[in-house]
Amino acid sequence: MLELIALVAFAMALAAFLSGRRNADRLDAEIESLKAEIARLATRAAEDVPDHAASARTETEAPTSPEIEEEAVQGPWSQAREGARIFGSAPAAAEDAETTASGEPADVAAAEAVAARSAESLESRIGGRWPVWVGGLALALGGYFLVQYSIEAGLLSPAVRLTLAAIFGLALGMAGEVIRRRAVPTIADRFRNAMIPGVLTAAGAVTLFGVVYAAHGIYDYIGTAAAFALLALISLATVGLSLLHGQALAGLGLLASLLTPLFVSSGEPRPWVLFGFLAIAWFATLAASRLRHWTVVPTLANAGLGLWGLAYVALAAPFEAPPVTAALVIMIAGVSLLWPGGVERESLATTETSVSPAATPGPWERLFTPPYAAISLSAAIVATLLALLFISPAVAAARFPVAEFVVVVAVLAGAGAVRATAVYPALLAALGAVVGTWTLTALSGVLAYLDPTLATPQIVVPGRTAMLTAMVLAGLFLLLASAVLARFAEQRHFAVLWAGIAAVVPGALVGMSFLMTGQFAFDLPHGLAAFAGGLFLLGLVEWISRRDAEGRELDLAAGLLAVGSFGLFVVGLHAWTDGLVTTLAIALLGSGYTFATRVRSWPVLAWVTVAAAIVVLARIAWEPTIVGPGSLGTTPVFNALLPGYGIPALLLVACAYFLRASPDLRVRNLLQALASLFVLLTLAILVRHAMNGGVLDSSVPTLGEQAIYTLLAVGASGIFMTLDGRSPSPVFRYGGMALGALSMLSVLSAHLVGLNPYFSGELLGRMPFFDLLFIGYLLPAIGYAGLAWYARGRRPPPYVMALAVSGAVLAFAWATLSVRRFWQGESVADWKGFLQGETYTYSVVWLLLGVLLLVVGSRFNAKSIRIASAVLVFIAVLKVFLVDMSNLEGFLRALSFIGLGGVLIGIGLFYQRILSSGGNGSADPPGSIATEPREGASQA
Repeated sequence: MLELIALVAFAMALAAFLSGRRNADRLDAEIESLKAEIARLATRAAEDVPDHAASARTETEAPTSPEIEEEAVQGPWSQAREGARIFGSAPAAAEDAETTASGEPADVAAAEAVAARSAESLESRIGGRWPVWVGGLALALGGYFLVQYSIEAGLLSPAVRLTLAAIFGLALGMAGEVIRRRAVPTIADRFRNAMIPGVLTAAGAVTLFGVVYAAHGIYDYIGTAAAFALLALISLATVGLSLLHGQALAGLGLLASLLTPLFVSSGEPRPWVLFGFLAIAWFATLAASRLRHWTVVPTLANAGLGLWGLAYVALAAPFEAPPVTAALVIMIAGVSLLWPGGVERESLATTETSVSPAATPGPWERLFTPPYAAISLSAAIVATLLALLFISPAVAAARFPVAEFVVVVAVLAGAGAVRATAVYPALLAALGAVVGTWTLTALSGVLAYLDPTLATPQIVVPGRTAMLTAMVLAGLFLLLASAVLARFAEQRHFAVLWAGIAAVVPGALVGMSFLMTGQFAFDLPHGLAAFAGGLFLLGLVEWISRRDAEGRELDLAAGLLAVGSFGLFVVGLHAWTDGLVTTLAIALLGSGYTFATRVRSWPVLAWVTVAAAIVVLARIAWEPTIVGPGSLGTTPVFNALLPGYGIPALLLVACAYFLRASPDLRVRNLLQALASLFVLLTLAILVRHAMNGGVLDSSVPTLGEQAIYTLLAVGASGIFMTLDGRSPSPVFRYGGMALGALSMLSVLSAHLVGLNPYFSGELLGRMPFFDLLFIGYLLPAIGYAGLAWYARGRRPPPYVMALAVSGAVLAFAWATLSVRRFWQGESVADWKGFLQGETYTYSVVWLLLGVLLLVVGSRFNAKSIRIASAVLVFIAVLKVFLVDMSNLEGFLRALSFIGLGGVLIGIGLFYQRILSSGGNGSADPPGSIATEPREGASQA
């Protein structure tokens, strides 16, 4: 009874709709007449406008009309309307043809449509859309409740109930088709988000899907194969009907396809059948999306296929990789060749011709707009994750699917090389290759050899298998990069992308394979592979240089390839050499790129030398002894450190001199800085080796060793100053000043506090003058004084003043500690206390030193030295009044005050004489150490 009521209600609703359609036809006729009148008036007004204004209007408005039309067509329900026009009745098509032939401007019609939508009332929005969706849901639920009621009441047999439900579902689909064929275009335009035909068809599809499931899962009327076939047929038919009814129906068909394997399952899993059906459903969805230019449904299809693959690989134990691999290959090929790859150039051409040049998106902006981002990115992510999951130790496979992993990565990389905007597949293929190779090599057992605490993995890949996988993938990326550089030479961004991939990925793959599976002493296969790849990249650079020889410089792509060749050569050198030979070979290799500028004017060559210096520094940081602590001799200077540090330093100096006239100031300055760093590093490491008995460790250096470092820094700062005067360079100028500033900080931290014999208790030596104080304080003081004198006029006055003050501070420390040595002997540690004679001598020496500094500052007209003298005298005064008054007794106390008074009076007379002769002591005369310019010196 309920079924008859539902059918009658549906018939009444259909009759009411058809009656309303006639009224709508009458209203549409009136609307068409009004539109024709508006077009006639617009044409007459256009004829009254001058020709130049009309031409200007045409130029400005014509490009925008295709955009408006395209916007009106691109919606899913508007595309369904277009399908209705194509497959619908002839009168509707004729009506459209007459409207077009009437000469009505497209922009006028589009403006009217936009105005109609904007003027639509709230009542129209609610009354014209929501009832459609709610009605469709009510029809689907009505079919479900109808079946449920018949079951509970026992009115009809299961077969009859299923038959009636199937008839109801088919009736809904037929009703949707009838209404679609007679749908009025104005209704489709206004209510394109709530098309009645699509809703009815969707409700019918859901009903039929439920009927088949009930026939198999509840009543067991049909078997697994029949149910699977019927469900697949309904799903694919729904996707096919979506060409007429829009993207929403395609999504429903896709959802039904993805749920079909869940509803129909057997006791014996058949992965080939499962993923074969999923691949067919995915392909059908993509084909429909290609015809209608949809982006949401194919993206969801990629995600659904990926979720099925993830669930199967994670839950099936063991899983079979070939079926999943086949589905992934079909997905990647479809996205690359069918949609959006198959129509990408057409879309780009349409975009470039339909918009103004200023609004045309760039090549990288298109990557983040549909369909390029959504579909390609989803497919690439799915393929990469599943390929990595194949070789993960977290899952159990029937056999270790290395071949399937390589196939998926290869197909994904190929997809990333077939079109100029396939950035996501290219990048994810490179990432998957690197991460997957790491997984394979990490499982080879070498990590357990390096760290015995690591647990042995359940799945162990033979080292040869991992090595061959890495080499095959490395060769694949090299070949694809060469193909991209040959085919997409004008697509600079894409060429640079693949050049970067070719520069990084092969070196990373071969390097990881060597580290994890190779023989560190000598490995022939990895060395051959690395050198062959490096030569191949150099050949590509040479080919690009010859191709671009007509006035164009090498671009970034060629530079990346050259750097990549160096990386592969470094891997090859590590595979074929060891220890000192490897360090020297890398240094020679890097300098060879600079010397090659004689025959090839490639700007990147000098930068490769910089990269080689960084690699050598990394090796030094890894093993400072170069050859190992056990093999390093104890002979000072003449040991493995001399060539290991000295030869790279000499090569860098030669490269910096070779490029002294290079127009690239950045690389020239950088090479000069690296050469200076290596020279200082060589001297410092040789000193360290000699001062510690041939042992290099992390212990705190002695005062003598630190003094040598300070003297080296002072000397290097002076050398930089000289080089800057002959060949001005910011590296020499600011590098020398930075080196001097760091050495001054080391004076404050090490010489005066950290390594001071007074605090450390270090013995000074037996010889009274040529002892530790001489090398630790007096020589650095002389060095800073000479550097300050040499820097006058060449460096800023504050820097010169800081150098002079540092020298004065070191001289004060030397004099003070020398007094303590005179009274205490070799050990001047603080635990010995102070003698009265020692305390008095400090006052005398400090005053004499203050007077000496005053004389020197007056002689060289250096205000900084005179200020240091004043500070020292002030300290002596404080010492006399605060220390001597309480600690000295009798004659020494009186003598201390008498001497202080005489010195102070003498200093006062000295200053009075200067002020009387100079007239003003507030500023330095022209010959001052801080301001006097020297002839030929560069001004900072």
